[in-house]
Amino acid sequence: MITRRGALALPILALPGTAHAQAWAPERPVRIVVPFGPGNSTDAAARILAEALAPRLGRPVLVENRGGATTTLGAAEVARAAPDGHTLLLAPPPFVITQFAFPRLPYDPEALRPVALVAASPVFLAVRAELPARDLGEIIALARARPGHLTYASVGVGSLPNVVAELVKLRAGGLDILHVPYGTGSLGANDLVAGRVDMFFTVELEVKPFVDAGRVRFVGVAADQRLASRPNLPTIAEHVPGTRAAFWIGFLAPPRTPDAAVARLNAEVNAVLAMPAIATRLNDIALGVRPGTPEAFGEWLGRERRQWSEAVRAANIRIE
Repeated sequence: MITRRGALALPILALPGTAHAQAWAPERPVRIVVPFGPGNSTDAAARILAEALAPRLGRPVLVENRGGATTTLGAAEVARAAPDGHTLLLAPPPFVITQFAFPRLPYDPEALRPVALVAASPVFLAVRAELPARDLGEIIALARARPGHLTYASVGVGSLPNVVAELVKLRAGGLDILHVPYGTGSLGANDLVAGRVDMFFTVELEVKPFVDAGRVRFVGVAADQRLASRPNLPTIAEHVPGTRAAFWIGFLAPPRTPDAAVARLNAEVNAVLAMPAIATRLNDIALGVRPGTPEAFGEWLGRERRQWSEAVRAANIRIE
């Protein structure tokens, strides 16, 4: 998830050419598999994109929710689908985390073909209002002075907030901060407001109303640089060099999907993302567009895998 202002801090990837993309066209409805249940930003984005893609592809575009097992059920279904361009996975960050946290997966996540990154939003570090720390540096000092005393919320073992926190703990010298997993971000945010946990690595939208009300404070953002919307907010990398994290969603296709299908789908996704009305609708649910090539999305996934494998292995995160 991302705000319109936050999107400005993220680099825009080059758009691909579309000359050869028209060589492939769908022959039946296209499926977008969402690896979550309904009622979240990934599902909402899928439905916005499906509506816009259908007339461009000349076929219905259907959204199917296949939630469960930390997104692996939906990913497995797409991995098994026919490699003909008619099935896509709208993947979130757990797609590149589960391969290191699960003992075995019924598919090879690196075999799925990147099609297009859709949106990305930097992760924020939010703390309870009364925490005596103004920035991440002071939190690190508190954690070193009182090992095991501080706590952080997440939306579950192996979730993005979990691995971000563990990576920061590792790279800050092996901090002892207790993990408190919740089933949803709203539950974690509510306990942060109530002071039952000390911090929460999350997206801006999850806690922004509490920040605006002075009940929660942002002390860092895991972006490449300070955000224009919050120029006084330090980046996480200013205290833990090289650490960046974002919530993102992107399309992947089954292994061995033909190049022509990937190219056409990428071109149409980017064309949809360039529509002002679609960008506005995505911004309304705190998602900022990130058009780019399949190759650039593949490089993005590679960077994500390297960073989260480091965190998962160091913290011995296991999802059974």
